[in-house]
Amino acid sequence: MISMVVRVPVSPDLLNWAVERVGWTDEELRDKAPKFPQWVAGNALPTFKQLEEFAHKTHAPVGYLFLPEPPEEQIPIPDFRTVGNTGVRRASPDLIDTIHAAQMRQDWYRKFAMSRDYERLDFVGSVTIDHSVVTVAQSIRDALDFDLNSRETFTNYEGALRQLIDSIQDLGVLVMVSGIVGNNAHRALNPDEFRGFAITDDFAPLIFVNGADTKAAQIFTMIHELAHIYLGESAISDALMAGDVTHDHELWCNKVAAEVLVPLVSLRTTYRNDASLDELKRLARVYGVSTLVILKRIYDTGYLTWDAYRDRYDAELDRVRRVMRESKAKGGDFYLTQPIRLGRHFMRAVIIDTLEGRTLHREAYGLLGTAKHETFTRMASRLGVA
Repeated sequence: MISMVVRVPVSPDLLNWAVERVGWTDEELRDKAPKFPQWVAGNALPTFKQLEEFAHKTHAPVGYLFLPEPPEEQIPIPDFRTVGNTGVRRASPDLIDTIHAAQMRQDWYRKFAMSRDYERLDFVGSVTIDHSVVTVAQSIRDALDFDLNSRETFTNYEGALRQLIDSIQDLGVLVMVSGIVGNNAHRALNPDEFRGFAITDDFAPLIFVNGADTKAAQIFTMIHELAHIYLGESAISDALMAGDVTHDHELWCNKVAAEVLVPLVSLRTTYRNDASLDELKRLARVYGVSTLVILKRIYDTGYLTWDAYRDRYDAELDRVRRVMRESKAKGGDFYLTQPIRLGRHFMRAVIIDTLEGRTLHREAYGLLGTAKHETFTRMASRLGVA
């Protein structure tokens, strides 16, 4: 029996769109799709299997490659990120896939919460940007029990971050922190593209924080996104502290996050009028935040000019990222990292609902990022749900 190889015509515009969308360099393109130049030039046609592999590598739905022209992909929530004071034009497939996964999980949890007669969360949408930054910040600190005294007990940023995650989840907010897409370690999220996003809801508000960022930066982003929830709005954020942020809501959330973490009244009494690295590190330990947040607050008090602040910030950011690269740990325990990626409260809800027969095991596996019943069982045991 003769086997025929099926070759398929694909528009060069669609092929170029897929490569531009994933952001491959010329070297990556040569390595991952060596026949690409021939396909684009029309000198050869890919087989259907080759096209499937190309779609998989570019994280593009294979059906998109048969469209008459490149699709206009819409980011499903408002985009408050800026680069050079202009909106970011295209989101990466990593960001888009991460948002869709979060929305899918949020939708499930919302139905779960309503089926259990959970009450609406009254803090969602409870403020506007006309409210006092200081007043809202104090309200958030009180709700989270995250004042300066409570932070003195933490020996590192990781401990402070975990406590913050638990406190926000106790308010009823879903919190997910991950530096990769799903469980795919080959699809790392880029903190330069986004640092977090919030998806508001009266029953199941959700915060996602880019775990590829430093732990100290994640703390700032976490509070920033919570401020968006208090405003009752969804948003993708870059939580910039050194850029010319022009979006009034994004600027307000930055101010609230900074005031929650480093109240200006307190800083004015603890700052020694010395913006040296040693002083930044000392204050960072006092307030449990990054040296970058400290720099921003020193600028807010008027001790640094804008130009001096920007120069210091850029230099300090380079130093922080260098330290992070040098100390970055590899791997980890799946059963410890997954509750951080998906949120302990969310995972417990899915497991409980499944064990009670309300959610099918197949659906639960998809929600929890596993394909095996054994993994599901071990997750239940680790979370104390058996």
